[in-house]
Amino acid sequence: MAGRIVLIPFSPRVAPGLVSAAAWRLMTEAGTVVHTGSADHPVLPYLDDVDVQIVVFDEQAAAHEIAADLIAQAEAGATVAWIAAQDGDGALAQALGERLAHGSDIELELLPGSYDLPGARVLDLVAVMDRLRSPGGCPWDAEQTHRSLVKYLIEEAYETVETIEDGSFDEPGPGRDALREELGDVLLQVAFHSRIAQEHPTDPFTIDEVAEGIANKLVGRHPHVFAGAGADTAADVEANWDRIKAAEKGRTSAVEGVPLGLPALMLADKLLKRANNSEIPLKLPNLPPELAGDATDTAGVGALLLAVTAHARSLGVDPEEAMRAAACDLRDQIVAREASRDAGVAG
Repeated sequence: MAGRIVLIPFSPRVAPGLVSAAAWRLMTEAGTVVHTGSADHPVLPYLDDVDVQIVVFDEQAAAHEIAADLIAQAEAGATVAWIAAQDGDGALAQALGERLAHGSDIELELLPGSYDLPGARVLDLVAVMDRLRSPGGCPWDAEQTHRSLVKYLIEEAYETVETIEDGSFDEPGPGRDALREELGDVLLQVAFHSRIAQEHPTDPFTIDEVAEGIANKLVGRHPHVFAGAGADTAADVEANWDRIKAAEKGRTSAVEGVPLGLPALMLADKLLKRANNSEIPLKLPNLPPELAGDATDTAGVGALLLAVTAHARSLGVDPEEAMRAAACDLRDQIVAREASRDAGVAG
């Protein structure tokens, strides 16, 4: 009775001691003949600990020669296990398939020795960045700094926004492929900055600490999910988020943490949101009723903003500068209202 040949690949992104139960059972089973072409395969010491005998082929052996040897053993009735190298030993798999394709009774099976966890491919990115920044890597990558990469971080974020706004990201095809690529470019920026931070002489940190920090932040900012707090609506969630964030940062003003470098319209929106969440009354310019009546949806508001922008240009006024000045005045008003409120409470 013919035996079988079982190819066992292992994920290089998983600790070598984490072996699937089925693979471990097969490799340690009496009667299984275990082979590999990788004398330094990380799983071998674990098998050696339980006295599994392993036949190690010379690394220079040709795939068709190894295939012939494994097939001969299987034809004699043996169960042959092959521990694949990190690249999967594709040439050997192809050689076996070609030899067994025509009428052989030998079964050729694939049994994963370990499985990638979600996010495991990020480890590949970390390894690539490490190689690029290390001696003998890429001269351009090696000379970059946090400051020199700022423009690329902004550029990749805007390109991602553009891809999303193109509107075809939700359907299989070029638009969705483009979104995946742009998100990868943004992720590269995180990995790049983290790798640079790792080299700091006195206060290094790695991408692991970056990931740990954001994971802890998300857990802490979502008590309605992780701690049994109440938040029935998205507005409740946002209010909780701002309150918890203010407490974490020790902030005493609604405007703290709002970057003044934001685009002017975004800055104004952020300040208005902060004031609303903090229940700070504001004195704002009145929109004429005839204009408000036309701006009742996204398209209407967009048209109104475009008209204002065109009007500013006709006057020779930079609309970005005008909006930024108004936003800065708004910020000052919020600070003054907070001071007045705090003085009233103290009195």
